[in-house]
Amino acid sequence: MKKRGIVSVLFGILVMLLLGGCTPGEQAEGSKDNISVVATIFPEYDWTNNLIGENPGNIDLKLLIENGADLHSYQPSVDDIVTIENCDLFIYVGGESDEWVKDVLANAKNPNMVVINLLEVLGDDVKEEEIVEGMEAEEEEGEGEEGEEAEADEHVWLSLRNAQKFCDEIAGALCKIDPANEANYKGNLASYKEKLSALDEEYKNACDSATQKTVLFGDRFPFRYLTEDYGLTYYAAFVGCSAETEASFKTIIFLAEKTDELSLPAILTIEGGNDKIATSVRDNTKDKNQEILTMHSMQSVTNKVIQEGVSYISLMEENLEVLKKALQ
Repeated sequence: MKKRGIVSVLFGILVMLLLGGCTPGEQAEGSKDNISVVATIFPEYDWTNNLIGENPGNIDLKLLIENGADLHSYQPSVDDIVTIENCDLFIYVGGESDEWVKDVLANAKNPNMVVINLLEVLGDDVKEEEIVEGMEAEEEEGEGEEGEEAEADEHVWLSLRNAQKFCDEIAGALCKIDPANEANYKGNLASYKEKLSALDEEYKNACDSATQKTVLFGDRFPFRYLTEDYGLTYYAAFVGCSAETEASFKTIIFLAEKTDELSLPAILTIEGGNDKIATSVRDNTKDKNQEILTMHSMQSVTNKVIQEGVSYISLMEENLEVLKKALQ
């Protein structure tokens, strides 16, 4: 979005000023005794953690966005920048929210760093954000121009099928930077992909046998990759990367009427927000008895939750249970 673009420009200027005065060599001293891997968001972190396994290569794995910040508003600290510049493997999404990465990588201190951009891994399979019927279009800063390039939908990790492709790429990178433990990474890749594939099959079976084939979100919608994997349609208040929090009365009424028309049993939201829009949609339906359910987009998973044992697979399993209720 335009607002994120302006923030990124200001951040780029700040990076140049800060890097001129910092001394990363002191902070990075001794760090090359271990292999350093940095992942920007939780799904990347958890996939890598599973591929590392018992960690025979003594890999230091760091989750960058670990304090509950949202991917779309995150900007790294100077310490984060230094960590990235000196790491051996850096994994990031690669969408508009990650525009700050370009400046950081341009100043990388490790000439052998391996970089994985998830959108580049997907290539032609990357989907564009779309405005579907009834959705609130986001107000851009400044005048838009006709023919402006569409923005990529960044939420590529919410597809189990994409996740398998990303794990292939990450495992390949681990083998490259730590060839002594290649067998470990390949073995862990095979076993982890079996779990991802099995869960993908559960999703497919649940959606194939569902009464409903449509989900409706009184919120942002980051699940386009997931719904397209299983042939579902959707309606929502906003696109997945929207910064908007207030829906117009027209949008509320459209979603309420669509809920009635399709006899939908649930109105969905994503974690980290509130149920204000979803509640307004329900209050404007005929029966006013729909469940308000939450699906996890994994954009802001905290270290505390990770330490409690949450995983990419466990969150996707929770999402499946919510989806089953919404499609009954």
